[in-house]
Formats: sequence, C-alpha cells, structure tokens
Amino acid sequence: MDYTLLGDSGLNISKYSLGTIPFSGTKDFEATGDMNQETANYFVDYALDKGINHFDTANLYAKGDAEKVLGKAIRDKRHDMTIASKTGTPIQGGPNDGGATRANIETTIDETLKRLGTDYLDLYYIHIWDGRVPVSETVQVMNDLIKKGKIRYWGVSNYSGWSLAKTHTFAVENNMIPPAAHQIYYTPESREAEYELLPAGTELGIGNTIWSPLGEGMLNGKITRNQKAQPGTRQGNGWAEPYLKDKEFFYNLVEMLQDVASKHKVTVPQVVLAWLRDRPNVDSVIIAARNKEQLYEDVASYTLQLTDDDVSQITDFTALEPVYPHWHRAMNTMNMASESEKVYLEAYNKTMKQKDQEI
Repeated sequence: MDYTLLGDSGLNISKYSLGTIPFSGTKDFEATGDMNQETANYFVDYALDKGINHFDTANLYAKGDAEKVLGKAIRDKRHDMTIASKTGTPIQGGPNDGGATRANIETTIDETLKRLGTDYLDLYYIHIWDGRVPVSETVQVMNDLIKKGKIRYWGVSNYSGWSLAKTHTFAVENNMIPPAAHQIYYTPESREAEYELLPAGTELGIGNTIWSPLGEGMLNGKITRNQKAQPGTRQGNGWAEPYLKDKEFFYNLVEMLQDVASKHKVTVPQVVLAWLRDRPNVDSVIIAARNKEQLYEDVASYTLQLTDDDVSQITDFTALEPVYPHWHRAMNTMNMASESEKVYLEAYNKTMKQKDQEI
C-alpha cells in the first residue's frame, strides 16, 4: 500500500481507504448492508494488516449507528488509524439540524466523538455545500475545533468548483486553516469531476478523495443489459442514487469492463478500482464492502496492473464531452494550461479531432 499527504496538509493516508457505510443496516440504510460487530472488527483488522490506515464514516450513515460500530471496532488500534467523519446532512429534524452552521457543527462533533469513543478526529468533513450560511462561519468553526483539539484537519464534500475555491480563498486570505481534502463522486461512468473539481483540488492544495468508486453498486459487474440488480443489494433494494445519464452507454460500458476483466481473470469492480487508482489528481479511493469476499476482492485490486491498452480503452470510451470554456482553451491556449489540467485538455482535443465538425 502506498501513502500520500492529503493536499498541503501533514495528514498521511493510504491510497485506499475503508468506507463504513455498510457497517450498520439500520435507520433507512438497510439497503447499504447489515454488518455485525464481529465482522466489522475483522474488516478493520484486515484493512490495517493490508496497509490501509484511513477509515471513513459519517453521522448520516444509519443516523450514527455506523459510527458506533466503527467506534467499537477501533479497540486498541486508534494510534494506527486515521479516522474521518462528516456532518451537514439533516438527521433529526428541527431548524438547527444539519447544514454548515456553527450550531450544527459544534453539536454534531461531540455526538460523533462520543459514538466513536475517541477524543479527536483526524479529518472532519462538511458533507454538503450549504449556500445559506456564510463561508466565514463554516471556516471559523472548523478552525475553532482544530484549536480545541477535537479535529486535526477539516474538509468538504460534494462541493462545486466555485464553492470549493470560495471556501479555500476565504480561509487563506484571513490567515485560517483551509480544507485539507474534499470528497468527490468519480467513476468511469461519471467523470464530470475532471472539468473543475479534480484540478482545482490539486491547484489549491486540497486532497482529492473519491467516494463510491463503484457507482453505489452500479458498477459491480452484475447489473447488465439482461440482468437487473438483485434483491439484497443496494441497487436492488430501491436505493435512489446515482443519477444514470444514459442507460445504453452504461450497458455498453459494463460489457467493455467485463471484457477487460475477463482478459485479466479478475472482476469488473477490480478493473474499475485499478483504473481510478491511477487517474491523475486522485489521492485516495474509498472502498466499501458488504462482506468479506467483496473486501478481499477490493483490496486485491490494488496490485492489479492494467495494460496501457486497457487504460486507453476505458478512458477513451468514457471520454467527457468538451464543454465551454474547456473546448475553447484546449483549442487555443494549451500552452497556458496548469499542470493539473493538461491531461484533461489533451483529451478534449483528442475527442474534438475525432468528430466531424464540417457543416
């Protein structure tokens, strides 16, 4: 396992992180998994044994029950673990529940620490952008938590490029600690993060961590043109996410991934994880498994080496449509590109050259 410092911070985390959304299938999270404590303990032990030191949870997951399960699984291993949780999604109801407010953040951090049985978090995320609240309030309260020793670093999740930049800029210009990381949804089926979020993170010194790399179960290789999601799985149990833009494209993508997997005698999830792991500007990928077999499979993907042809096949098939201003910059000012975005602009040029533009 390899490790990386998240952005410009001193937080050193593994390239793969272990997500805990399956740790408790309660309180409207029945579709994500139902793991008992013994299995969760094993997951933590196995991850640590394989070099995974970062564990990701949220107060949203089973309304705190996943944090409780992870907390009990820590046992005497806290020194070997870096733990992240999140706040911001309304859970209990009420006017001050949820959001990026001081009232919510100061309340929920104490509840999270109690459930986890620890006196600090290594990383604390704002789970969702809250456009109602001044950025100054959010930045200030997260800095206050660092000063109080309740968290060591903070981050954001599911932000847009401009909201990420606004948050970072306010912190830096006011001599405060900016976010160290942001969590992004990024899969071969959904690569929109390449437009702004991934290069923005690198340019701003904010680590890019990827959540649900298998598309919330869509890319398990078992959902195909002729096979619906099976009962007992997240997608088979009525899970609303993710937004699927084009079913035909999705089915064709799965078939192509199956071909690549067959060539290597591995599974579709392993191919997806191996491709994402080596994408530009990706610092850490959060894997999550419902059972031991999935855990073994996901972790084993770290040593899978796709060929250059495999990578090109997946990358070219899922290429983003060049949108403005990216097509304009790719056409005219490639020499002015930042290092973090060159690979994407080059891909837009490749796509444009392959299309018939004559009218």
